[in-house]
Amino acid sequence: MPYRAEISRTNPSLILLTIDQSGSMEDPFGEGPTGRSKADSLADAINRLLQNLVIKCTKSEGIRDYYHVGVIGYGERGVGPAFVGSLAGKDTVAISEIGNNPARVDNRIKRMDDGAGGILEQIVKFPIWFDPVAKGGTPMCAALRHAKAIVYNWLTKHPGCYPPIVINISDGEATDGDALAIADELKNMSSEDGNVLLFNLHLSSSKHEPVEFPEHTTGLPDNFAKLLFTMSSKLPDNMWTMVQAEGFIASENPRGFVFNADMVSVVRFLDIGTRPSNLR
Repeated sequence: MPYRAEISRTNPSLILLTIDQSGSMEDPFGEGPTGRSKADSLADAINRLLQNLVIKCTKSEGIRDYYHVGVIGYGERGVGPAFVGSLAGKDTVAISEIGNNPARVDNRIKRMDDGAGGILEQIVKFPIWFDPVAKGGTPMCAALRHAKAIVYNWLTKHPGCYPPIVINISDGEATDGDALAIADELKNMSSEDGNVLLFNLHLSSSKHEPVEFPEHTTGLPDNFAKLLFTMSSKLPDNMWTMVQAEGFIASENPRGFVFNADMVSVVRFLDIGTRPSNLR
């Protein structure tokens, strides 16, 4: 059975995020003016994901390098690494490097129920590795080609790994061609444990209801949404089980795709898409 390889310090896996940083990411997140752009909200979600991955890989003796992680941006500056701080310029880094090298640590206010009908505000530390950017076009094809090169090099060095996971996050169509062909090339690459997984997350300012982990294109309102669906891999069995556990009514063939995601959908999608269950 594919997608069963043990993820360990001697057999790590790769998680690669390709992030749309085009000008439209400056638009409000969700319906109507929210005060926060898609770029700002997504940056928070990515930093939270990185923090959660660090926590997941932390044991009593320190951070175990179960994963190497890359964050690749695409927009006005073309395509390239999107980490900030001391990790800037690096395509991928071990999770221990991420944990030990945040660019900065911000203070955030966390609001919680005080149990008596009121709200408590608590200041929490929020590490930052990725900042919001929103300028230029959407060179998605170039971004996926860059991802393909990174994945190729990784597979050459780690042929027995749990297959790399690539998560592409965008709010618009590619401005540099048809992304389907390069997406297929990426998905056709494989380790000894199975094909590379490509998941797609669509952000939007439209009023259309979100569509999460669909089996087919029914309910997707336009050709771009249908294209991203077609580009997306089917979920492996362990992730399909997680989708069911989250309460989704999922078929036996859901794809790693969310259309018109709200912030809750973004966080949930990133969590499920990076949660193989076989860490050792």
